Amino acid sequence: MSEMSFEDMLNESFKTIRTGEIVKGVVIDVKPESIILNIGYKSDGIISRNDYSADSSLDLTTVVNVGDELEAKVRKVNDGEGLVVLSHRDILTEKNNQRVQEAFDNKEILTGKVDKAVNGGLSVIYEGVRLFVPASLVSDTFERDLNKYVGQDIEFVITEFNPQKHRIIGDRKQLIMERKAAAKKALLESISEGDVIDGTVKNVTDFGAFIDLGGADGLLHISEMGWGRTESPKKAFKPGDTVRVMIKSISEDGKIALTRKFPDENPWVLALTKYKAGNVVEGKVARLADFGAFINLEPGIDALLHVSQIANERIEKPSDVLKVGDVIKAKVTDLDAEAKKISLSIKALINDEKKKEAVKEENAEVADFYTDSVEDEAEEAEAVETAETAEQTEE
Repeated sequence: MSEMSFEDMLNESFKTIRTGEIVKGVVIDVKPESIILNIGYKSDGIISRNDYSADSSLDLTTVVNVGDELEAKVRKVNDGEGLVVLSHRDILTEKNNQRVQEAFDNKEILTGKVDKAVNGGLSVIYEGVRLFVPASLVSDTFERDLNKYVGQDIEFVITEFNPQKHRIIGDRKQLIMERKAAAKKALLESISEGDVIDGTVKNVTDFGAFIDLGGADGLLHISEMGWGRTESPKKAFKPGDTVRVMIKSISEDGKIALTRKFPDENPWVLALTKYKAGNVVEGKVARLADFGAFINLEPGIDALLHVSQIANERIEKPSDVLKVGDVIKAKVTDLDAEAKKISLSIKALINDEKKKEAVKEENAEVADFYTDSVEDEAEEAEAVETAETAEQTEE
């Protein structure tokens, strides 16, 4: 047997390593950008910052100490300067990929931090694994600005897992839809027609407002915003307002119709006494039509003043003598509380006034007649008395 040199024996005492092999070592030196590891080989190993973490700004001295034991994968046996190039990040990536694979297989919900908004979606980091959430799967509604998610933790499920092609797809929309469906189901099971609840104005349109009831949205149509007439929903409500509403109806497909026409505030309850035929009322011209004017008597109660009842003389159209906002007095000529219809007449009120004036004049004439008769009788009596006095004097 030939004799071995000291260097050969020293080399023989060290284990052999290969590229791709997993090794363990102890940290013997650490700098902000690199770690030196004793791996029991003739050369020490080096882990650069990029081979430790995806964070290019990470100061390694804040996360690793001398004496720590680390696992790493051999990338290159010799870096040209006698050190073994190692990667701790590859080890973590493989472990985390396995974790993501399990989550994908089990349809598990994961939570990751949004790293950045990229073209068409979000780049998300989950335990060192980068995945992509397409814009169409970020939410159940269109998201114009994805930058608002940067830095946030979001939940998702993995719908596609192919690390070899660097294709790992996350879906957040699915979770949102499932949770909304569950919340809506719970809400529909807890409410009934006629219930009065509080909601939050979510969106306002020209035809009404959508109210978030805490699990589902209900529609408050413009015609149901109160007993009075609502000219513009956008003037009456704004997003974020808290409003009290009543469940008007719930359709078979779960659509909820709302109302703010509360029964105890129904102005028609007292209409039979306030607006019975013959009463004189005051109101404001709310709308004009060719056939007449609609007079608002109070919030929720409008009456019709037909064009033929505006004046004694013939009027072609109401707008010739009336304008919106005018305050008028008229006589109630008809009330149908069940149909919620009231008919008014200025003409009848004018004629009533004329009759009163005629009666007043007639009464005045009668009074004058009686006054004149009394005066004549008094004068006649006085003349008789004077004559009798004169006769007595002559005698």
